[in-house]
Amino acid sequence: MNQDLIRTATKNVHDILSHSIKFDSNTNNALVVFDTQNELTNILTEAYRACLPEAIFMDFDTTPKDQIIAKFDEMQPNDLVVLIQTGSFRLDEFRIRIHLFNRKLKVIEHMHLYRNPQKTWQSYIDSLSYDPTWYDTMGTFLQVKLTDCKVLTIHSNGVQDQAEIIMTGGLEAPKLNTGDYTNLPNIGGTFPIGEVFTEGKELSNLNGSFWIYAFANSNFEIMMPDKFRVDIKNGLVSSWSDNAPQEFIDVVNQIKTLERPIIREIGFGLNRAMSKTNPLGDITAFERIVGVHLSMGEKHSVYKKNGITTHKSRFHVDLFVDTKEVTVDGTTIFRDGEYIV
Repeated sequence: MNQDLIRTATKNVHDILSHSIKFDSNTNNALVVFDTQNELTNILTEAYRACLPEAIFMDFDTTPKDQIIAKFDEMQPNDLVVLIQTGSFRLDEFRIRIHLFNRKLKVIEHMHLYRNPQKTWQSYIDSLSYDPTWYDTMGTFLQVKLTDCKVLTIHSNGVQDQAEIIMTGGLEAPKLNTGDYTNLPNIGGTFPIGEVFTEGKELSNLNGSFWIYAFANSNFEIMMPDKFRVDIKNGLVSSWSDNAPQEFIDVVNQIKTLERPIIREIGFGLNRAMSKTNPLGDITAFERIVGVHLSMGEKHSVYKKNGITTHKSRFHVDLFVDTKEVTVDGTTIFRDGEYIV
């Protein structure tokens, strides 16, 4: 097992526990549920063993599920549960994180680790680094700017030209995923973190074109083809450039069989440990990359929209914009890979 990766992971886990989750082992108990199907999973488990020497560790694959549930039910508010998952743990119809939050437990999730090939392990572990000053400053900055936004414009770099999409009519109240759980009902979530997201109040008010450098295929894998253009009309993906990969076209057509290929989430990543040249394998984690990503499909349960039934919507496909500049009511907030404060 790579000892350098374990040391880095241990430092980052320590900072998450101390500064984000604010877990106190002197007053509360911790439970770590893990599996051993993947080396990255094993590295993270070793990091948590170092940081939580008094915790109970349970191997998901060798422990009867009823024993795991019973252990959850023994825990008290503000105790901590860590889930380190090669895939995603399933306890029949038991929705683990919701159950734990309902019991007022703190939760840290690492999931779908199998999607990260070995060459990305360093990036994944680096992405767990917790910098509260950076996240608090940038999260607050973006939250303020987006809350009052009337017109959001996203300029993107094309092969020979630039394109832009414009959202008018304002944005929904932005949500922060920056590791600060002060005054929030639930403490914890899925790591790595680093994002502020919103969506248009009126989804049909998004129009224009943008250039994509990466997207999620139907297997939740990151595809990074040559850049291609996507056109948006009244909030819907309407067409694309001739060099769009067949995998993207297949995803759009798959969505169309059940719902609309509508753009919903507008996300601003804040995690500086990942980049285009240093990506992650898991699309859910990679969306924290500094820059702009959009979601295609009707699924985005954070915000309610007329005409979209949350439990019936199925698709949330991340599209990564090759962003040149972002303006809020004419003021630049992002340019050439950096936020402009």
